[in-house]
Amino acid sequence: MHPAKSVIFFTTATGAGYGLMFWLGVLALLGKIPNNPVFAWASMIIGFGLIVGGLLSSTLHLGHPERAWRAFSQWRSSWLSREGVMAILTFIPLSLFAINWLFLGRSDGIATVFIAIGGMMSLITVFTTAMIYASLKTIPAWHNIWTKLGYLVLCVMSGGVILYILQTITGQNTLPDLAYYVVGLLIAGLFVKVLYWTHIHKAPAVSTAESATGLGQFGKVSFAGSPHSADNYLLKEMGYQIARKHAAKLRVLTILIGFVLPAVMVMLSVTFSKFALVAVILAGLMSLFGLVVERWLFFAEAKHVVTLYYGENKV
Repeated sequence: MHPAKSVIFFTTATGAGYGLMFWLGVLALLGKIPNNPVFAWASMIIGFGLIVGGLLSSTLHLGHPERAWRAFSQWRSSWLSREGVMAILTFIPLSLFAINWLFLGRSDGIATVFIAIGGMMSLITVFTTAMIYASLKTIPAWHNIWTKLGYLVLCVMSGGVILYILQTITGQNTLPDLAYYVVGLLIAGLFVKVLYWTHIHKAPAVSTAESATGLGQFGKVSFAGSPHSADNYLLKEMGYQIARKHAAKLRVLTILIGFVLPAVMVMLSVTFSKFALVAVILAGLMSLFGLVVERWLFFAEAKHVVTLYYGENKV
């Protein structure tokens, strides 16, 4: 599939934003959410900024962005519509919590209820995003459990990294073990991605040129020529190809920059407190860059079954 920049930004940004909101919900339930104004404003600006910016960018790859509102009416059958509905509904408890925390100075009582609900709804919203891709049987690389697990784990992981950065910068160390949780999530994220990559390469082919054309009974099918004399939408969007050697290099880059080095930086911030600020900022930047590369690969390596009619042997 052709990796649209707007979709890459959308899935990466909203995942991190919703992940941060989920962590704030966890802190509130534990009674450890800081009442520091700097921490509060920074958390809300970054969280809402990532979510709103990501959602707005998701309309940029549409042919008619002005018609995006119509998607909300198909929630009974469309995961895309369910995502839109959940995104709007999630703003309600998150906004109520923000009002209590930022303007009333309250993060307990009813405010805890708001952020706890908002945090869980944030995860549900990310799940609906994952299901947009996981529900597509025509793209086997997405139609598996690792797609859903990947979106959820990377959401909580990236949100945890942001929270740890904010906690370090503002000095609000209300959850001392957060660094170890973040490292654990980075390891979990790496584990899920490796299993995902293993699955898409070792899973048996869902369809072949023989099964797609119905000519398998006569032997192996080969194509004498392309169905079209020039590139078209299907070839550009559904038939995007990346060389395996390039994909392998990008995976190594993702593993190192997106997971391994951020985990090392987080541990260094704990061991050498003098360099904690520099270490956590580097961890955040590397993790963000690694997630962008990971998401680009997620789209670039996916093959649509329609490519079987354009010379692909199996999908």
